[in-house]
Amino acid sequence: MNRNLAMEFVRVTEMAAIASARWMGRGDEKAADQAAVDAMRAMLDTVDCKGTVVIGEGERDEAPMLYIGEKVGTGNGPELDIALDPLEGTTVCAVGASNSISVMAIAEGGNFLNAPDTYMQKIAVGPEGKGVIDIMESPKENLRRLAEVKKCKVADLTVVILDRPRHEELIREVRDAGARIRLIGDGDVAASLACCDADSGVDMLLGTGGAPEGVIAAAALRCMGGDFQGILKFRSDEEIERAKKMGITDINKIYNIDELASGNVMFVATGVTEGTMLEGVKFKSYGATTQSIVMRSESGTIRHIDAEHRFDTKPRY
Repeated sequence: MNRNLAMEFVRVTEMAAIASARWMGRGDEKAADQAAVDAMRAMLDTVDCKGTVVIGEGERDEAPMLYIGEKVGTGNGPELDIALDPLEGTTVCAVGASNSISVMAIAEGGNFLNAPDTYMQKIAVGPEGKGVIDIMESPKENLRRLAEVKKCKVADLTVVILDRPRHEELIREVRDAGARIRLIGDGDVAASLACCDADSGVDMLLGTGGAPEGVIAAAALRCMGGDFQGILKFRSDEEIERAKKMGITDINKIYNIDELASGNVMFVATGVTEGTMLEGVKFKSYGATTQSIVMRSESGTIRHIDAEHRFDTKPRY
């Protein structure tokens, strides 16, 4: 996969981030998300590739743009599969909280799990925990294993968990194990990234969230040397049937990180609101500033990009 495409895709997430940031704290999730979708779709049309959205805003009858199966790009260049979330953390953005991002993962055709829009049980850790975790083990055991390789006490570890009623038992187990917890309202892709940042104070992600976000997070952790496992958690027979039509035959399968995102993977994200790893969009008299991260699994290179955008010379904004 051409490494020069990385900068092209950063421009896509930058545009989506700026568009959605205008809705920060205004209490309108739909408007913030739609702004990000519109901007991302417009910018994707300028990228020289034959892209197919494999994880997006939903199926064609649910999403007018960036739906699963939609063709994006100029039609010239390499054939790529694209997993995207124009605004990960819509509620976070709408209330002006931390860690909403615009995010994309890119791979050569057929290398992403074609994840249905259902739930996924997840566990994520940074590089030190690679090969150590087991989603079938208890939170206590996984924390013990991680503490052992990190040469610390379980009490020193911090686990990120989505603040949902379904996680009451999980929260109790983590607390009983002695670890600390950071509850978040939304945005478990950003939380997965934080597991790989030594300065974030986050050591592990546990819980059940969106399956599409799980694939995107796995792509990011592939680039960062972390680890991820997931199990699809269907909410109805209808979801199971839709998953089977998408090629999923074993509905109880445990997916490792390479099964979720394989081959050469590229990951890009731009901060929308202030976050653990990325600064949010800041509007200036001349335009705006953004902070993005760009990663490639093939080289292991991680780039942080600070950009100034001058609106008088960028009419698209």
